[in-house]
Order: sequence, then C-alpha cells, then structure tokens
Amino acid sequence: MTNPYATQPQPVPPTASRPAPKWARKRYVLPALALALFLGVGIGGGDQSGTTADARPAAAKPQPTVTVTATATVTPEPEPAPTVTATKTVKVTRTVTAEANADFGSSESDSGSDSVYYKNCTEARAAGAAPIHRGEPGYASHLDRDNDGVACDS
Repeated sequence: MTNPYATQPQPVPPTASRPAPKWARKRYVLPALALALFLGVGIGGGDQSGTTADARPAAAKPQPTVTVTATATVTPEPEPAPTVTATKTVKVTRTVTAEANADFGSSESDSGSDSVYYKNCTEARAAGAAPIHRGEPGYASHLDRDNDGVACDS
C-alpha cells in the first residue's frame, strides 16, 4: 500500500539540446548592436583635438540692448459735485378739545385727562406727546391698540 500524501518526484524539464530559434537570437543581438552604436557615437562625438589647454574663450561682442519706457499720463480726478440738501417745512397743529363739565361744582382734583384729545397717534407724535401712559393727559383707549397702558408706543 502506498501513502497518498507522499511526495512524488517532480518532472525535470528537458535540457536545451537543440539551438535557440532565429527570433530568439535577434532578441539579444540587435539590442546589443544598437547599444554599441550609441556608445561609439557618444565617444566619437567628443573633443577632436584631444587637448583643451590651448582653447581660448571667445571674445565678447557687444549686443544691442532694447529698453522700453512706458509713460503714463495722469488725468486729474473730477471734483465731487456739490451736495444739495432739500428742506421741507411742516406745519404742526395741535388739536385741543375742551369738553363742558356737567358738574360745575366738582373739585379741582380731577386728573385732567379729558383736557387733551388726539384723533390718532400721528397727531400725538406731531405734538411730541407720544408715548402716552394711562392717566396722562391725552391718553385714550382708541390710541392704545394692545391695551397695555401705553398709547402710541410703536
């Protein structure tokens, strides 16, 4: 009985007993010839005299020089235009409504909130009275839209 896990001898490749084909020879010979050609050209392209002791630097020759000069003309800045201010005169009238008091015998301890009346907040602002707090002269509920006690607050 043989062991299935035993290693088998590996086959040996055949030796090169016959010569390489022509295309294989070209693969090595042609690049070698090309390398030799480039080396020969490189060596032959060097200095032909073989000595560099008598080499003289070339005399410097004057070359023309071109200089470009740019000139710019400065234009004066225009003067700013004069500022024009328009004024408008507004005539402010203050409406004061006096109401007759039915009780002539009342005391003067009245707060006087009925002595000034503003039709709207524009009149109150024009009179310089806005904002008006509850209890002050000129306060009215129709001027206090959010009912917080301050009329013409915004």
